Amino acid sequence: MGGEGYGGHAMIGNQFPSCLKCHTGVLLPLSDYGRDGAPIQWKAWVCSNPNCGFNIRIDNGDISLGRNIAQSTK
Repeated sequence: MGGEGYGGHAMIGNQFPSCLKCHTGVLLPLSDYGRDGAPIQWKAWVCSNPNCGFNIRIDNGDISLGRNIAQSTK
């Protein structure tokens, strides 16, 4: 049995939801660390298709869609 994934699409086992923008890639969950070093699970979801670039993320409680993806300098 699987749970509900992004956009109501079922997530079964290790399968991730399909990207609703390109319909080619899947949305991959990304984690990060907060200011105090606490882990933040699933801070962002990013399309696995490098030509798509769709992403959704949470920053300080605000949801952002489609920000430009860039490599971090950290």
